[in-house]
Amino acid sequence: MMSSDYTVSAKARADVGKGASRRLRRLENEVPAIVYGGSNAPQMISILHKDLLWFLEDEAFFTSVVTLDIDGKQESVVLKDLQRHPAKLKILHADFLRVDANTKITLHVPLHFLNEESCVGVKTQGGNITHAATDLEVQCLPKDLPEFIEVDMALVETGTTLHISDLTLPAGVESTALALGADHDQAIATVHAPRGGSSSDEEAPSEEE
Repeated sequence: MMSSDYTVSAKARADVGKGASRRLRRLENEVPAIVYGGSNAPQMISILHKDLLWFLEDEAFFTSVVTLDIDGKQESVVLKDLQRHPAKLKILHADFLRVDANTKITLHVPLHFLNEESCVGVKTQGGNITHAATDLEVQCLPKDLPEFIEVDMALVETGTTLHISDLTLPAGVESTALALGADHDQAIATVHAPRGGSSSDEEAPSEEE
C-alpha cells in the first residue's frame, strides 16, 4: 500500500532556544520543529498546532512522505520524531527528515493484525493472542514505504509464535532487524493455549513442569 499525499504549511524561524519555543507554543499556538538530513543544513521551522494535530489523527501520516511547504519552498520529508506533552493533548516539538527518491529511509511502520476473532487457535482451540510488537522498523525507498504491514492470524494455531520472518513484506521493503541476521528474528505475536491445557491434540509443555 502506497503512502498518502500530505502537504503541511510551515514557517522558517530565527528565534531558537527554550524561551523562544515556549513563546511560540504559548503566544502563537505553533509547534517548534526542525528539518534535517540530506545535503542542506538543518532548518528551524514552526507549524500551527491545530494543523499538525489534525494531520496526526490520521495514522498514515506517520508513515507517509510529506510535502513540507516552508514559506513557499517545498521539501519532501517524513516525520521522524514527535514530542508530546505528558498530560495534555499538546505537541511540544516535531522532527522531520528530508528524503530523496533514490535514497533508502528507515522508519517504524505499524502492524495491523487481521482475522484475530476467526483465528484457528482462538475460535476452535480456545486460545488467546498476545502481541509482542505493534510496529516494525523497515528500510526502503520512499516510493515503497507502506502505511502499515498486515499480520494475518487466521490460520495460526495455539502454541504458535509468529516472527518477523513469517510476515509478508511489500516489494522493496526489508526488516532492519532481519538484515542483521536470523538471531534478530523477533517475535510478533503468540497464540497461547487455554489455561488448563490445550484443546488440540498437540503436546504442549506444561507451565507447571
